[in-house]
Formats: sequence, structure tokens, C-alpha cells
Amino acid sequence: MMRKAQVTRDTKETKISAEINLDGTGQYDVATGIGFLDHMMEQLSRHSLIDIHLRAQGDLHIDYHHTTEDTGIVLGQAVTQALGERKGINRYGSALIPMDETLTRVALDASNRPYLIWRVNFDRDKLGDMDTELFKEWYQAFAQHAGLTLHVENIYGTNNHHIVESSFKALARALRQAIEIDPRKSDAVPSTKGSL
Repeated sequence: MMRKAQVTRDTKETKISAEINLDGTGQYDVATGIGFLDHMMEQLSRHSLIDIHLRAQGDLHIDYHHTTEDTGIVLGQAVTQALGERKGINRYGSALIPMDETLTRVALDASNRPYLIWRVNFDRDKLGDMDTELFKEWYQAFAQHAGLTLHVENIYGTNNHHIVESSFKALARALRQAIEIDPRKSDAVPSTKGSL
């Protein structure tokens, strides 16, 4: 069973299409018009082993907000679609990822009850041309639409690039763990309620 999805979002602010394969090998083809966001989507794909084909056109002449947020929405919707009833998944995942001087922790529950705890601080307003406040917007949109209870905490670090990148790598590893099929219960939803 290949867990794949294709989602398109077309508004006055953005036009975004995504194709994903949850059971992929971490292949990616990403173009959002925002270099740093592309880099993070590539990290997400590579370390989660989710194949991601993503195209985004947005109102970048205004700022990067709509494109960043809507990319999180579309990828989240694709994850939800590909998971279906969420039968057989491990459901929970966590990762502790170092990157040089930085250490970041992500814990998540693919519970279909979205919630974001974001304990990540930056001492710069921008990374390249991208506002650092937009990373929380991406995580909020992704968690909401992927149906994740998602906790992201930068434990320590000083380099803002490393803080962001370790966060995405930790998300990828935790997500990989949570969505993998448990061979002992591949036919059951991992909840005493019988549904997620």
C-alpha cells in the first residue's frame, strides 16, 4: 500500500501544488521562490524519507508570509490525505537533533488533534531575506492541517540558521517515526477510541 497524496491550493495570494509519498526514500523537487524555505523543505523530505514534489507561486512582492504559511497548509493537508484513517501508524514520534552548538527537541502525536507548542527564540529578525517569525507560522499551519500535536523546543543554540535547520530535521525524524507502520498492528488505529 503506497500512501500518496496530491493537493493544490489556489488563492489570490498563492498557487501551491504538492505531491507526497509517505513511503518514499526522501526524494525532493521543491521550488517556492524562497531559497531558505526550499532548503528546509528539502531537509524535511530527506530526513523523513517522505518524497515531496512542491511548487509554489506567491505574492513575494509583498512579503514571504502567505507563501510560507500556505506551503505549511498544503503539505499538512497532503499528509492528512495520505494517512487516511491513520491505521497501523506508530502515532508518536520524537527526536533530539544536534547541529554544531545547537540542540533541538521535537515530540509529536499524529492524533488528528492539532496543537502547537513553539519554544524557539531567535536573536535576529531575518535569515537571508526571510523573517524568522515566519517559521512559527509554517509550523502552526503544518500542525493544524496534518493533524499533529507538535512540540518544538530549541534547548540551546546561538546560530539562528542552525536553530531553524535542527528544528526541521527533528520534525522530519519525529514524523518519520510516527507515520511508520507498526507491523504488529498494521490493521488497527492506534487509539482505544478506535479512530483518530
